[in-house]
Amino acid sequence: MSITWLPWHVDAFHRARAESKPVLLSISASWCPWCRHMDRTTYADPAVQQLVLERFVPVRVDADRRPDISDRYTLGGVPTTAFLTSHGELLGGGTYVPAERMPGVLERTAGAYAARSGEFSTRAQAHAVSPRNAQPHGIVSGDELTRRVFSTADRVHGGFGTAPKFPLTAPLHLALQLCASSQNPDLRGVVERTLDAMAAGGLHDEIDGGFFRCAETQDWRSPRHEKLLDVNADLLYLYVEASVSLQAERYLATAADVLRYSQTWLADQVDGGWAGSQQADGTYYSLATPEARSAAEAPEVDRSLYAGWNARMSSAALHAAQAFDDSALAEFAVKSLERIMLECYRPGGGVAHCFDGAPHVRGLLDDQILVGAAALDAFEATGDITYEMVAEELAYFALRTMWDEAQGGFFDRALPEPDEAVGLLSHRLKPFVSNCEAARLLVRLASSSGNHELRASAEAAIASLGAEAPAQGPLAAHYLLAMREAAVR
Repeated sequence: MSITWLPWHVDAFHRARAESKPVLLSISASWCPWCRHMDRTTYADPAVQQLVLERFVPVRVDADRRPDISDRYTLGGVPTTAFLTSHGELLGGGTYVPAERMPGVLERTAGAYAARSGEFSTRAQAHAVSPRNAQPHGIVSGDELTRRVFSTADRVHGGFGTAPKFPLTAPLHLALQLCASSQNPDLRGVVERTLDAMAAGGLHDEIDGGFFRCAETQDWRSPRHEKLLDVNADLLYLYVEASVSLQAERYLATAADVLRYSQTWLADQVDGGWAGSQQADGTYYSLATPEARSAAEAPEVDRSLYAGWNARMSSAALHAAQAFDDSALAEFAVKSLERIMLECYRPGGGVAHCFDGAPHVRGLLDDQILVGAAALDAFEATGDITYEMVAEELAYFALRTMWDEAQGGFFDRALPEPDEAVGLLSHRLKPFVSNCEAARLLVRLASSSGNHELRASAEAAIASLGAEAPAQGPLAAHYLLAMREAAVR
């Protein structure tokens, strides 16, 4: 006996209604060690399998492949163990559940659902499920918002916030821009303290190169050992920018080490493009010499091509190629972007989210914006007008399919296909960071092409974010960067 996981599709929810069962939604990721452990233990337990088979409809979603579903249903990270009604309403759940606890959790959930299934059905028909968007706050000045961003900086260990600590890059890009105009020693200290701590601490893998996703502790010393393409792309770009802005050679050396990792472990040297992630494996990464690691089995790499993540690495690699005067790296970056366009782009349909032999999941905002930004970077690097045309077409695709006519700004995706429009996925979100990056792309495109319509859309997107920005903590840096982009172009 084993659990046969169903994909996210209306058929699974129709089955749940026909059988009067709740849905067990498992959200996992290929790089997540606890997801694999839960499969080996909890979901391999015969008692758990029997309860799932008899009393639930099991659905599994990969968080990387379906960020739209993950953004709506993830509860505290992956793995997520969520329980839904047959209409896709969230009943409750959590993250990792050990085998000894899972039977009790399943029995209580199934019992409660059976007792109240009529109520859930009536409620689902009576009103729509509300999407989980941040509530607006009062608009504050740019200076006050900047103060709030950097009030969260860790002046001892670097970075922002406490634990777990993630390598947030937007506040550091903002600090570098402000330092360039004001020579602010405090902000320079924020940047240097963070970059030095990440490079010297546990977040940086000195043997294989590259950076881990985040750290368990505030001092960066206990990393979670998965490596993700987008994290390394963002840090590559940041270390290159810091090396140029601060005239610090040590940051260029760290950038070179990120390139060593990405080109050795993730890059497809033949066709172009980079794999999405490498699994966490604490045993492997505890081996402290190259010789020891070469004798061990390396963590598995997810070879799926994610359009947005590849676009970020293409942009970072173009940036690095200029700093290193490396024409071969620039050629590979453009080649990789062209592969994403070849595999994922469809005329009039934007770019698909990922490719693993076939393209999957069209109409996500992040993919259009990130690939558009990388195409504009390729245009600026090569002078080939085709790339600017691609960027403009993707921007117009996003405006046509995701623009909020009532309030301005972008929804996180185009309307889902009818066979997936269930529960929270039926309602589109307005992602703060993605809208900031969309506004920056529109400003750049308007400046490059002289298109006043794109400029007006950028300004409307920025205006739609003003009341939400004060609640974003250090992520409000994305909004301030968009405002600065609009002011200088």
